[in-house]
Amino acid sequence: MDETTLQDSYKVTADELRQFIERFERLEAEKKDIADAQKEVMAEAKGRGYDTKVMRKVIALRKRDQNDIAEEEAVLEMYKEALGMS
Repeated sequence: MDETTLQDSYKVTADELRQFIERFERLEAEKKDIADAQKEVMAEAKGRGYDTKVMRKVIALRKRDQNDIAEEEAVLEMYKEALGMS
């Protein structure tokens, strides 16, 4: 392979690498924008009197499988009863 072909091959690779990096950077910027929007939603909810800590727990629960939640709640209840907390 001569030097010109090697340089052309490197240029294509460098261009492709730059494209991947720029795509990733755009996604990072979008992710930051989304996180900022989520913070704004929670700030608005808090301003209206909602407990944002509980809201975050509800959001996490909505992501989980209902059977896993029921099993965890049953075990929690059993532990609380064992400790006289019910």
